Amino acid sequence: MDRPTASAELSGTVADDDNSGDDAGDSQLFLSIPPLHDAATYFAQTASYLTQCFAGYSGDSEEGQELLELQSEEISNKPLSSSADNSQSTSGTNSDLLTHSTGETTFGGNTTSDLTELMQPARFFQNGSSLFQDLVDRARKTIRGSADDIGWLERERNMLPTEERTSRFLEILECIRRNEHKLPNSVVYLLVPGLFSNHGPLYFVKTKMYFSKMGLACHIAKIHSEASVETNAREIKNYIEEIYWGAQKKVLVLGHSKGGVDTAAALSLYWSDLRDKVAGLVLAQSPYGGSPVASDILREGQLGDYVRLRKIMEILICKVLKGDLQALEDLTYEKRKDFIRKHPLPREIPIVSFHTEAGITSNTLTTLSHVAHLELPAIAPALTDSQPTRLPVVMPLAAAMVACSQLLQTRYGEKSDGLVTRRDAEVPGSVVVRPDRKLDHAWMVYSSPKEEPSGEADTSQVCEALLTLLVEVGQKKQRQITRKDD
Repeated sequence: MDRPTASAELSGTVADDDNSGDDAGDSQLFLSIPPLHDAATYFAQTASYLTQCFAGYSGDSEEGQELLELQSEEISNKPLSSSADNSQSTSGTNSDLLTHSTGETTFGGNTTSDLTELMQPARFFQNGSSLFQDLVDRARKTIRGSADDIGWLERERNMLPTEERTSRFLEILECIRRNEHKLPNSVVYLLVPGLFSNHGPLYFVKTKMYFSKMGLACHIAKIHSEASVETNAREIKNYIEEIYWGAQKKVLVLGHSKGGVDTAAALSLYWSDLRDKVAGLVLAQSPYGGSPVASDILREGQLGDYVRLRKIMEILICKVLKGDLQALEDLTYEKRKDFIRKHPLPREIPIVSFHTEAGITSNTLTTLSHVAHLELPAIAPALTDSQPTRLPVVMPLAAAMVACSQLLQTRYGEKSDGLVTRRDAEVPGSVVVRPDRKLDHAWMVYSSPKEEPSGEADTSQVCEALLTLLVEVGQKKQRQITRKDD
């Protein structure tokens, strides 16, 4: 007779709850039927366990705790005897499965009211909805990537227009190939390499020797390329001052990749000290506006956060390459936007922007005709006091650049050299060189003694042509300034 009595009480309770809303009635019905109650308890415990797993992957204990807690309204319901008996039997089986960080039991408690509060259908599905909404948001952010950031300099207000001078560059390059050289000896030439140049012992060496044979003073900036932009800006500023005071000549700078960004930052931050010491700047394949590769790797709130992608990159750069993760962060769109808006380049300095597009061909992916000689850190013997040696390796960077270029083309529809899109490499107010020749981002890093195919100009000749064009741009700008003063 106890069962009919419980059913009668259930009918009365449901009828009363209809006046206050459907949620309370649903929850009482949920608890009054043992099979449904057991299934819901198991399902809730499983969902909470998965929530804890996701919270652990994200690495944020506070975020995980928020996902674990069930947020809901307080609904007071009088516990039923049949529900209480069933909840106690269930708690005897599952009392040790899940607990809060405070030590209180989450599921399988000794009181029916605790279980009733946790097992409200609205609360349970609200918690699951928040978890899956977070997954959806992360997936949307991951898929969208850098689509809204690429080419932001073109859309930014108050930016100076660029001037296209590719035809003049090609004319100069053709004269150089006929052994007609016009670079003046009245300045000193400084080459600033890009990211990971510490591991490329032959980076710019061929170009420096080429300039020296022409009787020109040329230096390679020995900076820690894996340091932050502001750190390298200070180093380059000191480098330029040392060269100027030693030679009593102005300095023409050519920066490749991050080296161009570092040098531009030096001119922006220390222009009052460098105004009379720098004659101009060439940025070759530099991510002045930012790089989609760096941004897509380090952007927060992506699905990659679950597998600690940022931590993996930190280990690679900081532990393996002995660098600073900030060096890569400074090339993201977020960081570049903030820096450029706060520290724009001086308008009076002559600037040439050079960018290219990688050739996407099937044979390039497998060719080893162009390789880069690198040196990676090697661990010293543990039982000796000797300094760590460096392990020489040869890497087919051409294949890697083509693969990255294909990815950016497919994902964003943007032409790039493999790491930098063409639109992000153009500095506002600069003279822009956009050659049709297919050259990837690592082209200047190659150290192969092999000649360029089809008699094409090599890296040294291209650098000479860019600096020659920069001299012409500087002379034109100087005449304009003189006219204004008159």
